[in-house]
Amino acid sequence: MYVNIWTMNKSNPNGNCCSSLFTCCLTSDAAVDLAAIFRVLGEPARLQILSSIALQPNQEVCACELVEPLGLSQPTVSHHLKVMYKAGLLDKERRGTWIFYRILPEKLSMLREALS
Repeated sequence: MYVNIWTMNKSNPNGNCCSSLFTCCLTSDAAVDLAAIFRVLGEPARLQILSSIALQPNQEVCACELVEPLGLSQPTVSHHLKVMYKAGLLDKERRGTWIFYRILPEKLSMLREALS
C-alpha cells in the first residue's frame, strides 16, 4: 500500500507533519524551579520522608519520629530535612527542644500539577 505523506496533512498550513504539542508548557523559570525540587527528591530517603509527612493527619511530624521508621541515624534524618527545608518543600517550627516539620501545601500542589 502506497501512502503519500506529502498530502496527508493538508490542514496544517506550515507543512509540519504534526500539530504543536507546546500549546501549554512550563516557562523556563518554572522548569528550573521544578528541576531543583526534583533533584532534592531524587534521594530515596527524602521521598520516604515526604511520603511519611504527607500521610500524617495534619501533614506534620517531629524529626525524632522519622528515625526508627526510616532506619537512619538522627543526624542523617536531620540533614535530609534541612535540605528539604532549604528547597522550600517543608516548613519547620521549634517546640521546646523538638522541631516539627510540615509540608508546604503550595509546593505539594505544584508537584502534583507538574506530574499530571
